[in-house]
Amino acid sequence: MASQLLLPLNPFTKSASAKLFFTGDDSTLKRKSKHATRVSNGFSLRANAALRSNHSSSVEIPSQWYNIVADLSVKPPPPLHPKTFEPIKPEDLAHLFPNEIIKQEATLERFVDIPEEVLEIYKLWRPTPLIRAKRLEKLLQTPARIYFKYEGGSPAGSHKPNSAVPQAYYNAKEGVKNLVTETGAGQWGSSLAFASSLFGLNCEVWQVANSYHQKPYRRLMMQTWGAKVHPSPSDLTEAGRRILQDDPSSPGSLGIAISEAVEVAARNEDTKYCLGSVLNHVLLHQTVIGEECIKQMEAFGETPDVIIGCTGGGSNFAGLSFPYIREKLKGKINPVIRAVEPSACPSLTKGVYAYDFGDTAGLTPLMKMHTLGHDFIPDPIHSGGLRYHGMAPLISHVYEQGFMEAISIPQNECFQGAIQFARTEGIIPAPEPTHAIAATIREALRCKETGEAKVILMAMCGHGHFDLSSYDKYLRGEMIDLSFSEERIRESLSKVPRVV
Repeated sequence: MASQLLLPLNPFTKSASAKLFFTGDDSTLKRKSKHATRVSNGFSLRANAALRSNHSSSVEIPSQWYNIVADLSVKPPPPLHPKTFEPIKPEDLAHLFPNEIIKQEATLERFVDIPEEVLEIYKLWRPTPLIRAKRLEKLLQTPARIYFKYEGGSPAGSHKPNSAVPQAYYNAKEGVKNLVTETGAGQWGSSLAFASSLFGLNCEVWQVANSYHQKPYRRLMMQTWGAKVHPSPSDLTEAGRRILQDDPSSPGSLGIAISEAVEVAARNEDTKYCLGSVLNHVLLHQTVIGEECIKQMEAFGETPDVIIGCTGGGSNFAGLSFPYIREKLKGKINPVIRAVEPSACPSLTKGVYAYDFGDTAGLTPLMKMHTLGHDFIPDPIHSGGLRYHGMAPLISHVYEQGFMEAISIPQNECFQGAIQFARTEGIIPAPEPTHAIAATIREALRCKETGEAKVILMAMCGHGHFDLSSYDKYLRGEMIDLSFSEERIRESLSKVPRVV
């Protein structure tokens, strides 16, 4: 199957329906974009009001994405062909991604222009507000000043549309009809379903089974935008059937769901695969977060001393931190940059830095990353979006170069912090950013002890309106702190490919 996966297909073939959709020099896109601008005004005004009320000013949406690779003196190791162990060539990826995405994956350019059509859709929710958490500061009685960059105002309720929209756009431009993907908690799946609906694309999603059953409203959200949704593992793919044969009650994992989506893309010429995290082009698209935030912090007259974000695959964390790492490399600032992961799936803090597959079935190229082993299936914690066996290769590389640090926190402490945040700042966080909140509270309480008035900047990547069953379990006192098993990790790491 791996060798079949890497057979190059022609990514430039346009279907008749796709040609009709783009007739007239993208006039359809432009008409949709004008509508997007009109309906965006309400939220833009609210976002700008939030900024003004916290003594900041509105900023422009960035016109370019930032590529951190350009500024790294030591370049990250390339992805490898799973059969030859040679660096992947662009043609090896042509059956999975459109040409422009392949270019962005390998680019060494410092900045990449954001297409006008994408910018117009971004206006539905961008710029997103930077808010000072004064009430949380008061509750904690800390001299620290806490700011959070809030991405929950997007149509899908998280940061994920920042990449879903350009991915759908580039696929539609090249005549692709169908998109397939995986999703954990459902934030990425709902984002791609939303983006696909804007560009007239069919969307099919494999959702990790545990989350599929825990979060029915995320599934319904995807279906409302027109997507087909399957619990993963499913009996629709060879990869899924193999997992179910071994474990009929498998809770699933992002690695398994990726295998299923990639398998479907590989066997259908009119179908492309989209990924919501991990790969370079996804992290690139998310840098709109950090680029906006730098300008907003300047408007506050503040410079962050500590930058904190949750990490699963890494897109939200990279989106905020990479532009700040650029400024750190220039010598302009020197913040501590801290990634926070769940104790039950600690790829950065407990994994090994090695070449491994991005999926469970071994269909993807090999990537040098911090990994727990590609067939490691984390326990079904409530932060479904963080249940991934590996960390983004770029984040792993930056971590190895010493530009950031990482910690892990159990889920009960995270939800305790989420309750404190919700009852002071009013926003109910998704389970994923509760890890950043818990780490921020730890840092703020340290400042209380030392008297340091640090500026803490936190990534708040989405709301938890569809995650209330998790809060119900916490409030009932039924949440369990699941942790990784050393024996399971040793077993899964023994299957990591040995690349010399």
